[in-house]
Amino acid sequence: MPVRGIRGATTVTENTEQTILTATRELLGKMVNSNPGLQPEEIASAWFTVTPDLNAAYPAKAARQLGWQSVPLLCTQEIPVPDGLPMCIRVLLHWNTDRSQVEIQHVYLGEAESLRPDLSNSNQ
Repeated sequence: MPVRGIRGATTVTENTEQTILTATRELLGKMVNSNPGLQPEEIASAWFTVTPDLNAAYPAKAARQLGWQSVPLLCTQEIPVPDGLPMCIRVLLHWNTDRSQVEIQHVYLGEAESLRPDLSNSNQ
């Protein structure tokens, strides 16, 4: 069975645990809803990144709060590229699925829509 990547990103307005976890839960929920049939037991792993200005919480904690207890999760920091999008949480889900890559729906919320305007929710 192939493994497909599902990309997602969102932004927050402040560096607090509650804000980071709420935004991450919203992002993961929309990623699941946008890809019908996606179940936690089919997720091979999830890789979360945050920009250097976010350090109040691990976004992976939000996945655990959603019941993703057996999914391998990893958090890391983005490269601090000058003029990069600040206050951004990104995720890459690795999904065991027979769906083709073009059937996968990526999710970009808030200011993160600017990262991939071709894939943002306002264009779908």
